[in-house]
Amino acid sequence: MSRTVVLATRNPGKIREIAAVLGALGISVIGLDDWPDVPEPAENGATFGENARHKARYYANATGLWCLADDSGLVVDALDGAPGVFSARYASDRCEPAANREILDKANNAKLLEALADIPEEKRIARFVCHLALADGDKILLEAKGAIEGQIGFEEMGANGFGYDPLFFVPEKGCTTAQMSPETKNDISHRGKAVRQLAEQLGKMPPGTQTN
Repeated sequence: MSRTVVLATRNPGKIREIAAVLGALGISVIGLDDWPDVPEPAENGATFGENARHKARYYANATGLWCLADDSGLVVDALDGAPGVFSARYASDRCEPAANREILDKANNAKLLEALADIPEEKRIARFVCHLALADGDKILLEAKGAIEGQIGFEEMGANGFGYDPLFFVPEKGCTTAQMSPETKNDISHRGKAVRQLAEQLGKMPPGTQTN
């Protein structure tokens, strides 16, 4: 397969993770930095799937390319599923409107730790969830989902990854996802699982749809 797909994000971490998988299929993955004037769509869906489909259609039409949109988030049982679909902007009320991703990530993690301050270790169960949608204009071509179970730690650990990775502890690995190598994380992560599922589906698409 030979195709350029735009990933509906300006997050370099997400671009690296997804490109590492789809690159093996001959797919070139680019982010939204080539379209700086395209405004972000409102993400007001009630589920990860609704948001992913909306973003995929929006950016596919804006760029004229196939668009792969990822809506991912952290679901914490003790917080009744929060931050959920609001994961990326969980603490946006604590930041300046123009705050960069690093500042937002720090604020999100701090707010999460505060929300779980009185929750014991055995009840800090959580999972990362990812929903992917691939669109060609208004048409959704493929969808895929992935999840990884873990628990929220009491302090940030690790310098790899992004977002809630420094707090997301995976018991089977004995470390947070921010302490894992990119390769290990991709092997077990919610996004890695979803992208591999999507890649498998892409490989089964009719030949006429696989090239520009």
